[in-house]
Amino acid sequence: MSEKTVLPRETPVKVLFATSEAAPFVKTGGLGDVSGSLPAALAALGADVRVMLPLYSVVSEYWRKQMTFLRAFYVDLSWRSLYCGVFELKRGGVTYYFIDNEHYFARGDIYGHFDDGERFGYFCRAVVESIPQLGFVPDVIHCNDWQTALIPLYLMLEGDRVPELRRIKTLYTIHNVEYQGRFGLDTLADLFGLPREWYENGLLEYYGDISLLKGALLTADAVTTVSPTYAEELADPFHARGMEGVIAVCRHKLTGILNGLDMSLYDPADDPALSRNFSVDNLAGKAENKRELQKALGLSASPETPVVACISRLVPHKGFDLIAAALPRIMQLPLQLVVLGRGDWQFEQLFRNAARQYPARLSANIMYSASLSMGIYAGADIFLMPSRSEPCGLAQMIAMRYGTVPVVREAGGLKDTVFPYVPGDEKSNGFTFASYSADDMLYVLREAVDFYGDKDVWRLLQRRGMTADFSWKRSAGQYMALYRKLAGEA
Repeated sequence: MSEKTVLPRETPVKVLFATSEAAPFVKTGGLGDVSGSLPAALAALGADVRVMLPLYSVVSEYWRKQMTFLRAFYVDLSWRSLYCGVFELKRGGVTYYFIDNEHYFARGDIYGHFDDGERFGYFCRAVVESIPQLGFVPDVIHCNDWQTALIPLYLMLEGDRVPELRRIKTLYTIHNVEYQGRFGLDTLADLFGLPREWYENGLLEYYGDISLLKGALLTADAVTTVSPTYAEELADPFHARGMEGVIAVCRHKLTGILNGLDMSLYDPADDPALSRNFSVDNLAGKAENKRELQKALGLSASPETPVVACISRLVPHKGFDLIAAALPRIMQLPLQLVVLGRGDWQFEQLFRNAARQYPARLSANIMYSASLSMGIYAGADIFLMPSRSEPCGLAQMIAMRYGTVPVVREAGGLKDTVFPYVPGDEKSNGFTFASYSADDMLYVLREAVDFYGDKDVWRLLQRRGMTADFSWKRSAGQYMALYRKLAGEA
């Protein structure tokens, strides 16, 4: 197939989805959710979609028993020649390839190591070098975040040597521009095996260092981000985190596509993690989940007191500096507060101390817990998400699916999914504020607490959230259109 070949309508577009995590195998956040649900939605639309990710030691034996070993070969990373094994697993119409190298991936945590640059540089080389090994030549490689940002660069580097790589197009998705893959100049050749010319001509140069994100943005054939509003915000230095100039250059190939949810996974009517299942037409089970949550966390058993929940990394860009500034005034409101997450030490200590001060009204759970998070989504009444920056956010969608009304700042995907309560407005499904201000957040939170007492309004908001279509159907169609365009179909 030549570079100008047009795919017939009936020919499935072939997509290799490269990611550092994918549910249900391994997940730390939204990227894992997206990588677990979007490929299945694409397959349902007729794509031949295959996902490639590292075989971390945290991938359970349950999944390993379902894998088939395909082959082993060696991957070149600069001066290194490194073992690479490939295992295959098929699930839900999607083929998953797991890249095996225990030196890089047999660790307790999947991120946060001193050699993360080398680990994911190796992964990117393995993705590119596996293509001729596996005999699957995709039309498009869909790359996600900085951990896969080297793939478009390695395709450029290897295209002259490996003919089948030349026609492959790349789509790069920015899940969060704050994570840029920034490394010292000394890593360019020694670690990543990239030519010095790519620094000198500005392709990778970033304030004296190199930025893998910058290189991917400039070399990928198309760029997406995870909500339409975030795509617009990236033109603003406040949100672009130093990348606004690069974004301006790439504006012609940038599209904002809202993330979706796996609606069958996040379904309060059929969720085995809940104390009792419930639906939009029968919310009695939600009241029981609230009672169980209050009991489990040592909160006062008060059905008329709204439970306000925060499930998040405890970091400033998630709005926790606003919560910290307003916490004494928040606790003056007739509410209970539940916090789940890990993050910056000062926020962790703030909530630990506040839990001692308000033992029956504030529960600080400084941990990650998938089971507790689902109990909180189901049992809480209000979900507080005052993010300074939120590319898409899945938490507010999950909360609404479980009948928990969101209070959010109008940022990124929060603005695209949560619409402020206005009597008579059929889109209203929550409460929002625009300015990054603790006072504005507190005002809107107080408004939500007041409306909690109006059961007619509250049921209306719950119903709109629980019946909203947060599925991948529309967004997957937008990705399919992009893939087809890149593959050469008019």
